[in-house]
Amino acid sequence: MATARITPQSWHIELKKARRSRRMSQRGMESRTGIRQSHLSRIENGLVDPKLSHAVQMARAVELEFVLVPRRALAAVSGLLRDFEGTGEQGRRPTAVELLVGDGEDA
Repeated sequence: MATARITPQSWHIELKKARRSRRMSQRGMESRTGIRQSHLSRIENGLVDPKLSHAVQMARAVELEFVLVPRRALAAVSGLLRDFEGTGEQGRRPTAVELLVGDGEDA
């Protein structure tokens, strides 16, 4: 199975899944990030393209981390992520965001 890729057009969907999987409301996200709930809603629905700082804050609020990977290392990183599939918390498969962005535990 190929590892899912996050695109500028799809990352907000995966982030929303990560928030919901942690049973966090948008109000909870607001309290963790300081980003207004109404703005979070527009981001999650793909209506606005957030500043990078907001995207990072949102990811960190759901215990994820953005990581830049050198393009030439992408194949190796993708292989590691494939090996990681199926080893998420409580036997669940990790979301695409967890696979590509990371859960911050190794930082």
